[in-house]
Formats: sequence, C-alpha cells, structure tokens
Amino acid sequence: QVTFVESGGGLVQPGGSLRLSCLASGGMFSFYDMAWYRQAPGAQRELVAQINSNRITNYADSVKGRFTISRDNQNLTVYLQMDRLGPEDTAAYYCNRVNPNVRAPWGQGTQVTVSA
Repeated sequence: QVTFVESGGGLVQPGGSLRLSCLASGGMFSFYDMAWYRQAPGAQRELVAQINSNRITNYADSVKGRFTISRDNQNLTVYLQMDRLGPEDTAAYYCNRVNPNVRAPWGQGTQVTVSA
C-alpha cells in the first residue's frame, strides 16, 4: 500500500513563507488525485488544496491566493507553497489522496507554526 511522508514544516513569522513536500512511496502516483489537509488543535482535519492527475487545482477559500499546490510525478512528490502565512495557518499538515475510499493511512504530518 502506498504511503506518504510529509516534510518542510517549521516555525515562521507572520507574513513568511514555507514550502511543504509530500513524498509517495510508489504506486501509480501520476494517476492519483492528491490533496493537502491540515488539522489545528481541537479542530477537525480540513482540506486545504487539491490537484488532480491533470494538474487542475482547487483551494479552500481561506488559502486561495496565498497557497499553491503542485506535483512532480517523476519524483513522486506533491508540494504546497505557502505564502503570507498568518497565525490561523498554524496546524499539522498532511497529504493524502482525495478519494476517501482509497486513502492511505495518515502519516505523521508536518507541523507549521506561525508566530512572532
């Protein structure tokens, strides 16, 4: 079964940027519709951005215009470029397939903390 490993999180000041990476272990990655999700303390996991196999993207309203999702099929990686970060973006970020019926087990995620 394919698994995903997230990386690239950290502590950043408000207004700063981070680039998250999600590496797949294999599978038919180029055919997967992929997404980034996040979960803040005490909140439910929410979808942040998604990209399908044709590289069509969609974003949550809260991140539209600030975040950019992309993929590198050759390197089995999905990226999330996050700009103009604010405290409301503080959360653990996860990647996975969009279709809940074929999702991999959730990984460890990568923590993003936006604080002065």
